[in-house]
Amino acid sequence: MDLSSVDFTAVFLAALVTFVVGGVWYSPLLFGKAWQEANGLTDDDLRAGHPAKIFGGSFVLALVMAFNLAAFLGSAPVGPATIAGFAAGFGWVAAAMGVTSLFERRPAGLLAINAGYHVVSFTLMGALIGAFQG
Repeated sequence: MDLSSVDFTAVFLAALVTFVVGGVWYSPLLFGKAWQEANGLTDDDLRAGHPAKIFGGSFVLALVMAFNLAAFLGSAPVGPATIAGFAAGFGWVAAAMGVTSLFERRPAGLLAINAGYHVVSFTLMGALIGAFQG
């Protein structure tokens, strides 16, 4: 892990990418309604949340993920960084979510939606970070 190669512009943009992907992924255009149903959430439940807390906290955590990935990737070029992003999303995040999902007896469809989002996000984060740092 080489912290001196971390490009903070790439980290910020990679974190922002998770919001763009999430905005589309969890919208009615893709998986929003299926996600809501699998979680047993109503429209009123979703409106009851505190948006600043949810989105602000999510962005801080996205920055942590992007920074960690950037430090892990070092100066890897875009191709290997993209593959590493996919491997992190699928092999670590999705697999870990799968373990939790099994014990929580959550629907497989919910796992597919949530884990799929992270696989796509980490893959794009890896590509972006590799383009800046590689």
